[in-house]
Amino acid sequence: KMAADTSVDILQKVLENEILQSTKVVEEHLDAEIQKLDQMDEDELERLKQRRLEALKKTQQQKQEWLSKGHGEYREIPSERDFFQEVKESKNVVCHFYRDTTFRCQIMDKHLTVLAKKHIETKFLKLNAEKSPFLCERLRIKVIPTLALIKDGKTHDYVVGFTDLGNTDDFTTETLEWRLGCTDIINYSGNLMDPPFQSQKKYGTSFTKVDKKTIRGKIYDSDSDDD
Repeated sequence: KMAADTSVDILQKVLENEILQSTKVVEEHLDAEIQKLDQMDEDELERLKQRRLEALKKTQQQKQEWLSKGHGEYREIPSERDFFQEVKESKNVVCHFYRDTTFRCQIMDKHLTVLAKKHIETKFLKLNAEKSPFLCERLRIKVIPTLALIKDGKTHDYVVGFTDLGNTDDFTTETLEWRLGCTDIINYSGNLMDPPFQSQKKYGTSFTKVDKKTIRGKIYDSDSDDD
């Protein structure tokens, strides 16, 4: 029993020592930083302030530039021709190919409206698939809704239906945000290895598989129940 007590004491002392050491390191680091600031003359402090101000100004200019190009809001574009122009002038674009009669497109609209305001580094658009047959053919869009994720004018990825979003109609905005983050089309600050829908309790069972519905080059709804 005494031997066990002794080893516990030793462990406790080791642990306390570890904590003391790490605290000491942190304190030394802080002291060094404070000393560095104390030793700075007025010119150096002024230069530091200028650099910070320039960085802020640059960020603000970038923000204004994005807003002037239509970032910050989720917009509908009228035609295929507009699509090419919009894509050309922005580095990151998310385009939702939708159809009025497809219920799942309204769900997608709701989430994209929120994300467009939050991620102004990316342009969020929607385009009526029925009015853009050339693009749907060229981008091989078969299922509605589909999000085309376009980087530097090239389509890098697609979000087809709700398959990647937990296979449920009631996925969260965070889940879609995570999925867009996987393609690096937005600046995602969460953990990509931990999809939000994994922590959701229930999974939707209303999802209809779309594998059979892409025949003969026609476009199908992902919420269609006919076979």
